[in-house]
Amino acid sequence: MSYHIYSFEKLDVYKLARIFKIDIRKISMDFPKSERYELTSQLRRSADSISANIAEGSGRASNFDQAHFTNISYSSAMETIDHLNTAIDMEYIDKMTYEKTRLQIDEISNKLNSLYKYQLGNKETLKNKR
Repeated sequence: MSYHIYSFEKLDVYKLARIFKIDIRKISMDFPKSERYELTSQLRRSADSISANIAEGSGRASNFDQAHFTNISYSSAMETIDHLNTAIDMEYIDKMTYEKTRLQIDEISNKLNSLYKYQLGNKETLKNKR
């Protein structure tokens, strides 16, 4: 069986975001049950949103629309940092875990910035390709 690999699936930033959201799910499994509908849910949703918005933006016809979703991905990464700050402040994660996830977010954020700049500067759009 063979299936189509979409362009967003080939992006390094998307691949990193997929790994990151799985890491966040594993980390948050150890959070207190009382946080299930609070911090655990918020952290997972913001981490999930990074890759989801890269995927959604790739289907947009204009580069401006694609860049808009890349910007939302970046914003979700920043939201995730805030949730991780809460997690370390509440001692739900240790310093090593915090530092590892922060380095992952730094790499993802840098790649999102590069993708954003590329999308805004690219003259060829999906509309032109049709």
